[in-house]
Amino acid sequence: MGIWRPVGTGSWVGHDASTTFPTYTRGNAGEVYPEVFTPLSFSLAAEAGERAMRSAIARTGLVSDAELSEPLSTAIGSGVFGGYAYLNLSVQRLVAERLPGGSAADADANYLGVGTDIPPPDDDLPADRRASLRGLRYLLATIRLKNLPPLDDDRRRVEADLATHADPATMSDAELRSDVTAFTAEFEELFEHHLAISGQAGLCVGILASLLEERLDERDAVGELLAGIGDVDSAAPSFELWDLGRSVAADPALGALFDGPAEGRHARLSASPDAASFLEELDGFLERHGARGPNEWDTAFDTWGTDPDLALALVDRMRLTDDGVDPRARAGDLAARREVRTAEIRDQLDPITRRLFDRILHAAQVTSRAREQAKTTVVRFIQGSRVRAKELDRRLAERRGGDAGDLWFLVEDELDAYVADPASMSDRIAERRAQHRLLAERIPPFVFTGEQPPLDTWERRDADATHRLGTGDRLEGLPGCPGTATGRARVVLDPADPTALEPGDVLVAPLTDPSWTPLFLAASAVVVDVGAIMSHAVIVSRELGIPCVVSATGATRNLPDGAVIEVDGTSGTVTVIDLTD
Repeated sequence: MGIWRPVGTGSWVGHDASTTFPTYTRGNAGEVYPEVFTPLSFSLAAEAGERAMRSAIARTGLVSDAELSEPLSTAIGSGVFGGYAYLNLSVQRLVAERLPGGSAADADANYLGVGTDIPPPDDDLPADRRASLRGLRYLLATIRLKNLPPLDDDRRRVEADLATHADPATMSDAELRSDVTAFTAEFEELFEHHLAISGQAGLCVGILASLLEERLDERDAVGELLAGIGDVDSAAPSFELWDLGRSVAADPALGALFDGPAEGRHARLSASPDAASFLEELDGFLERHGARGPNEWDTAFDTWGTDPDLALALVDRMRLTDDGVDPRARAGDLAARREVRTAEIRDQLDPITRRLFDRILHAAQVTSRAREQAKTTVVRFIQGSRVRAKELDRRLAERRGGDAGDLWFLVEDELDAYVADPASMSDRIAERRAQHRLLAERIPPFVFTGEQPPLDTWERRDADATHRLGTGDRLEGLPGCPGTATGRARVVLDPADPTALEPGDVLVAPLTDPSWTPLFLAASAVVVDVGAIMSHAVIVSRELGIPCVVSATGATRNLPDGAVIEVDGTSGTVTVIDLTD
């Protein structure tokens, strides 16, 4: 498998593109891996991730073994191109097209949303009657799901494993090095389970949307029916961060400590007796949710647990928010509206369709919760590996006078040489860091077919927007969570630096992963460049009762920061009201 291959102006992490399934998208993949892959993370997870993806696809019965037979270096399920993660859109479309009653357009609606740069599905996707019959069995088994004990077993196993881990500071270099490699097998199994339930969740939501469209011409009502279902793992940290924010808001001494610079905030709190009770609360939060953070799937990046200042930056936003924005109250209101809306829809259906609707809705709710549970289990496991790898990285960088994070600019089969003689890898690490920076300066194409366009054609992240929307202009997106809100647009590109977002502002983001979730509470609404009904922004906004519009193409580039905008999460539109900041 190519790890660092010469392409264009440099070398980077990458898979081979499939000749059978040639179209790839950042949609959904960008929420899990938003940043450029590091060499070590790629070398550990690439083949394991591809095996897990193929296994999850094979479970559906909709793709044959022969169609999945390309080498593991070829991205049939998911891949990394130009350092960025992509999902194979061709396979998603084929699975949807072969599913009885499904279509490739359904796959696009569930995972991509809308966008002018998305190529239409092929007109001649290969049919397979036997695969469709297997898919029918898969569909029927999915909508009959009542609970998912394997996911509970995964969670118990991971928690038991974390509880028995030795303190990394007491482990030898050899033990830490061994643990880095041990990551792969456990990750593969957990990831496969996450992918399998994610596929089932997408299937259930898609079927529900199709039923609503066919019988009532109300496809977008699916968001209302899944709003405020409760017990969604990725929303849970927001409620606790809200409570921490209330603690700070009620204590002037704590507030004074937060008023200082964001950097070093945890150290200031730790040095102050006024913060003892708060830190006890924070420690409990980090024990439960410390695995979350920006780019939490890649062990190279810090999480709330390894850098508490990241979590405290979010608490800082929470403390400034009005008491009336209590997420529990908003979630309760949303759940009540969901029940009313569910009853309205049931009343419009005939008895047979009503029974089918009830079963599909229940399965959609079960699998939507399970998808977030499985994701949390994976990131909890990754956190255990991250903590040990960071200890090894610290020791080796210190030994050769290097920088934190150097470990991740090597690949797995170079680690033994690095442990034996850290200085021997200095030039290689420096070269790869430079390549990584080049990739991070560019925005990878959202979709490509056949071959990823050359790096020098990618848009630069620091480029000026080609068009700014004016007063009265409207962006058309997709409904994420119902409701309407008006506020100042605040474009936030990094959840680790949310200081520009004030209470009542509209959060405008490129895409969101769980580390963004608490910012939803400080915002009156959320607008996201890309995304669809299965995207993270939609799932969390539905739990917190925040009006949300996704797939608002170009929002972060074209909505002037500070403009007053109206967000209609029911219709999926964003309108500029006033440009005065």
